[in-house]
Amino acid sequence: MKTIQLQLPSSINIGNNLMETLPSDSRIMRSQRLLFLTAAPLAQQMQAVIEPLKKTHSVQELIYDYPGEPTFELFGQLLDQLTGTPDCVIGTGGGSVLDCAKLLAALGTRKQQLTEVIGMQLVNRRTIQLICIPTTAGTGSEMSPNAILLNAATQAKSAVISRELVPDAVYIDPSLTLALPARITAETGMDALSHCIESYTNINAHPVIDLYALEGIKLIAGHLRQAVADGTNIDARTALLVGSMYGGICLGPVNTAAVHALSYGLGGKFHIGHGLANAMLLPPVFEFNAPASEYRHASVARALGATAANPTACIAEGAALLRSLASECGIPAKLSDIGIPEGAIPELVATAMEVTRLLNNNPRKMTPEDAETIYRQLF
Repeated sequence: MKTIQLQLPSSINIGNNLMETLPSDSRIMRSQRLLFLTAAPLAQQMQAVIEPLKKTHSVQELIYDYPGEPTFELFGQLLDQLTGTPDCVIGTGGGSVLDCAKLLAALGTRKQQLTEVIGMQLVNRRTIQLICIPTTAGTGSEMSPNAILLNAATQAKSAVISRELVPDAVYIDPSLTLALPARITAETGMDALSHCIESYTNINAHPVIDLYALEGIKLIAGHLRQAVADGTNIDARTALLVGSMYGGICLGPVNTAAVHALSYGLGGKFHIGHGLANAMLLPPVFEFNAPASEYRHASVARALGATAANPTACIAEGAALLRSLASECGIPAKLSDIGIPEGAIPELVATAMEVTRLLNNNPRKMTPEDAETIYRQLF
């Protein structure tokens, strides 16, 4: 069994309207210079927290208002906007915002360059405090040691993976997600589901992580439809955020596999949303991998709600449940529906095959021919 190390935030706070308590967080109280990186739709809402702090702290606000995944250039622009070295970075938003906030906390002292830390465990000891506040139930970035950026020149994604990117404190506040559009709720929810499923079924699966992964699957599969149908359903919103948090815990010691590897080209070249790409790829990859780990895939299927006693039938039911969940939440079934030409398949395959960091986790070896078959199923 693989040796794992769980590195979690030292403070995890979960509850409705938690933002009222943020100014009393010990990390903020010990700091003099605060940097808030906030998703644009939440900028006004966060003023209730930020304005009082300006009386006692030096506060800089950066508004994140950029579509798609963050690029090297974008992060450089954010870094250049720093008016000094903050004592504490507070990131509020979806995965892109949190990834940038994590990197600002890691590199805000200017002692390392971004290009020096691409890869595994290359970030020097972080001295800037970091608080992450997720406002989508998707990436689980608030719990993970990962940050993903897009190299616009090469259209390829790069990962910074370091224990120094795990936040010091996390605030899970479902009230911040109530206005999230149904489409974003669906795509980010399916992304969180893919984290849990891929962590449970990959070759590095571990009993400790299994607990988080299976419970995350149950929470997300059991509540995503309700949150998409009624964004004000606070119980559904809470369940999704907790499920996403569990998925984020899984990413550190176990991580994802072929679903995410196959999505890289869709996001990098065609700028398809990360959650949407994973949502579309999840059912066919689930079916492809099932023969290599029948027990685990049947367990996933049962967590999704399958009832068949026979493992093979249970897995088939699980795949059908994944497809019906995606469909009912408005996820397109075909890549052609989102503007991807079938002629792009060779390039998509080539890009996916380069993501060995994730493909090596897959329970079943995937060849270029296998990847091509999976893409063609989506046309």
